[in-house]
Amino acid sequence: MAEPRWKPVTAWEGIAAPGLFGRIDGAPGVIIELGGHVGMASVSAPAAALGAHYGLALTEAPRAYKIGDMTLIWTAPAQWLATSDDRSLADRLGAALSGVAAVADQSDARAVVRLSGPKARDVLAKGCLVDLHPRAFGPGQVAMTVFGHINVMLRQIDERPTFEIALFRSMAESFWHWLGAAAGEFGADIRG
Repeated sequence: MAEPRWKPVTAWEGIAAPGLFGRIDGAPGVIIELGGHVGMASVSAPAAALGAHYGLALTEAPRAYKIGDMTLIWTAPAQWLATSDDRSLADRLGAALSGVAAVADQSDARAVVRLSGPKARDVLAKGCLVDLHPRAFGPGQVAMTVFGHINVMLRQIDERPTFEIALFRSMAESFWHWLGAAAGEFGADIRG
């Protein structure tokens, strides 16, 4: 008898599917990219120790730092979330940061979604208490906030603007209900 093989699925499997959604006239106002299988790790270390290891001036402030193929995101004092397309990220960091930081794999614990397009800020403003005006929130900035009743990490990636939201995987369906309702008015092109 053959052993069962488990098929990895993203957090959005059975919840959201690619295609056009909401308003049907005109171009979609928002592009929603459903995150797939990415590497994530929580890293516990003071900014000074982690910064010294990488030769960077990291601060204890809500910011994101690009380090090679990894993005290191401040989430709380001495707490970071590292992300990469490399699923072996936690193993790599565990070896590289031995004696500097505690590292735990979070790759399958979170759902990730990216929003961009001319109405991305408007969609996010419907559920977030963070001031998202370009003068107040720009590329590299991070906020630990709440959409509805769901705790999320919100990060602006670029000037376009592109926003990334990471939340606990168990909340993906509830978040999707909110996001679909918020984006429908503007029309959405769902990718992923």
